[in-house]
Amino acid sequence: MQIGCSAPTSGPLIAPDSLVRIATEAEMLGFDYVTISDHVMIPKSIASRYPYSESGEFPSGAGAARLEQLATVAFIAAATSKLGLVTSVTVVPHRPAVLTAKMLATIDYLSKGRLTLGIGAGWCKEEFEAIGAPPFEDRGHVTDEWMMVCKELWSKDDPKFAGKYVTFSDVVFTPKPAQKSIPIWVGGESGPALRRTAKYGDAWYPIGTNPQFPMDTLTRFKAGVAKLRDLTARAGRDLSAVGLTYRVSSNPEAQPKGTVNGERKLFTGGAADYAGDIRALHDVGVTSFDFGLFGPTLAATLDNMRRFKDEVMAKVR
Repeated sequence: MQIGCSAPTSGPLIAPDSLVRIATEAEMLGFDYVTISDHVMIPKSIASRYPYSESGEFPSGAGAARLEQLATVAFIAAATSKLGLVTSVTVVPHRPAVLTAKMLATIDYLSKGRLTLGIGAGWCKEEFEAIGAPPFEDRGHVTDEWMMVCKELWSKDDPKFAGKYVTFSDVVFTPKPAQKSIPIWVGGESGPALRRTAKYGDAWYPIGTNPQFPMDTLTRFKAGVAKLRDLTARAGRDLSAVGLTYRVSSNPEAQPKGTVNGERKLFTGGAADYAGDIRALHDVGVTSFDFGLFGPTLAATLDNMRRFKDEVMAKVR
């Protein structure tokens, strides 16, 4: 079982010393990995609906200072020695495919194989337009094409590709990632996300609190897993090739215990509830869990991490 926590890319904790302190503390406490989120530039006016809040409003808004994701991953990699690095998630269409493949391969090579690529197709149309990304309406196709480009470049000695947006041949692409291939965790809970996972993902990486596609009870999550297994079989892949991961955006005590149709909501309540939910999902096949343990200050964040280690991690390992 792998357990991770989040490293900040926005807000008051992104100063270099704070970021290094959180990452090195995570490594010292025995967290297996840290997650690093992704936004390049947030427009001041957003009409697009954020998927993970009931109101549809983006919780941190446009005003917070933000670090670029992949540069932050490289920075954390240099400050640590064994901590895993998970992009959570990379909005794939926001960066050119070949350049992205090169940056990711370089990070994995220099970190000695510690990178996992969490991916998403994106939700904010205004951000796509602001940064000059490919058309928002074609983001699903773009995401799939970009990932096929990455796999081709990472794995082939004589890579070549001819797609809608990307074409190359007769090129050299070295060094390859330190890993045979950088693992891809596919974020999202919708039908397209499940199909994308079944097609080429190494793991499904949902968040339980999507109001449109909730995975917030054991019954609902098991139903999502059943759909994924069916789609994986239809894609002609071995079911064991697609793992299960689970992301939780809050720390214990942040959400009071709740129920849905008489069943307790996952990851609500205190530390004992979290430990029980981790065990229950592990029995279903989830092998990696990560949590947002931020506090309002660096000291509060470190305290949250230490308490989580003692009150949750120690109970499930």
